[in-house]
Amino acid sequence: MLPTSSPTIEPRHRLPGIDRGTLLSIVSSRGLRRITGAALCGAAFLAFASPAGAQDITAGDVQTNLDNVFVLLSAVLVIFMQAGFALVEAGLTQAKNVANIMMKNMMDFCAGALAFYVVGYAIAFGDGNALFGHAGFFLGDGAATIGSLTLPVGFIFQVAFAATAATIVSGAMAERTKFKSYFIYSIVISAFIYPVVVHWLWGGGWLSTLATPYHDFAGSSIVHLTGGVAALMGAKALGPRIGRYGADGKPRLLPPHSIPFAVIGTMILLVGWYGFNPGSELAADAAIGGIALTTTLAGVCGALAAMAVIWIRTGAPDVGMTANGLLAGLVGITAGTAAVSPIGAIVIGLIAGVLVVESVLFFDRRKIDDPVGAISVHGVCGAFGTLAVGLFATEDTEFWKQGLFYGGGVSQLVSQLIGVVAIAAFVALTTGVLFRVIRATVGLRVTEEEELSGLDVKEHGAPGYGAARSPQMLTGAGVTGATEG
Repeated sequence: MLPTSSPTIEPRHRLPGIDRGTLLSIVSSRGLRRITGAALCGAAFLAFASPAGAQDITAGDVQTNLDNVFVLLSAVLVIFMQAGFALVEAGLTQAKNVANIMMKNMMDFCAGALAFYVVGYAIAFGDGNALFGHAGFFLGDGAATIGSLTLPVGFIFQVAFAATAATIVSGAMAERTKFKSYFIYSIVISAFIYPVVVHWLWGGGWLSTLATPYHDFAGSSIVHLTGGVAALMGAKALGPRIGRYGADGKPRLLPPHSIPFAVIGTMILLVGWYGFNPGSELAADAAIGGIALTTTLAGVCGALAAMAVIWIRTGAPDVGMTANGLLAGLVGITAGTAAVSPIGAIVIGLIAGVLVVESVLFFDRRKIDDPVGAISVHGVCGAFGTLAVGLFATEDTEFWKQGLFYGGGVSQLVSQLIGVVAIAAFVALTTGVLFRVIRATVGLRVTEEEELSGLDVKEHGAPGYGAARSPQMLTGAGVTGATEG
């Protein structure tokens, strides 16, 4: 039974200087004549095409419905990012594993959504203590609503983020993980690990009550660092793919089978980020345009910086690394997208683009095999982006303090550092234990024969591509001795 009254969590940010009363006044006096978009008009019609719609419609009613429509559409964009992740991962790996990769990304959402509905949402947002919630299981009694959002809309938006955190790990563990083992991991992170991290900040937990509250607007640490650290622990537990490193320890290229897949997937992720960041305003208000602007600037600058660095290092503008630079810039701006200026966003994107290249090469030298660079894109750049709030935030608000580079001192930077270290340590500990338990029980890695022949047939019963595809690609005989730059 759904509750008749539930705790309410306030939205993560409101544009300074424009409160709800002022916004409603604007809508009442001149905004109603300007709501001309087809989607918004249609939503208003549907919302009030009931007997209740015969009553007077207030500006507050309109704003509430606009908030819910906007956030629901943002959730759809974030859910569509699952397709982007699947294409990036499939494109940067071998053709013999494409069906396995698609299946993992699909199950991250399907199994994760159910786990988050049953348990995860209650742990993340339910009443509880400073560490975790324990009310509102199955969205029942005690399930929290967020701002002006209905409970279903709030849940759909949050479950999209949970699926994102889970699916980040898939790329780092690609081409050698048992499907049933990955399935278990996906359920556990969506039901327990990720929700605990969410509760610490967005659910009103201990990070939100620091003397200078920790700030992560849309999830550089809550989502991306969580996924990146879990990816690191998974890759370490598995070990590298067969043939990835030579006898001399140098990396060998396992050729990606579809750069077009990787680029199309990256562009889908870019589009999804306009749901990820502006949608995290949790309301259709005046702040969303500025958030979209900083998101855009950081992303494109990340791509340009990564292209330049890898071009200098190898003599060629590598396409896959440039795509990762775009994603690195987006991850880097996600925490501070509402707090920094456009110039700050450009600087953050440029730094993230450099970091992702150097980080990928760093982990490669240490034989941590991450086929898609997930550890570097999401883990390293997620940590950097979160710390960047303490450097680049332009002013004091209710939600963050002015950053060090703008004369605000170190208080916000210290809070950001505390949160990054705590989240990384918690996720490393819990996922490290999880992967050890999985390896000791059902096993974590496929056999050598299965890995060489490909996971599509061995794990799922059929190849991802038809017989017209090259037998060499399907059998995995395409391992070469070419080294990476």
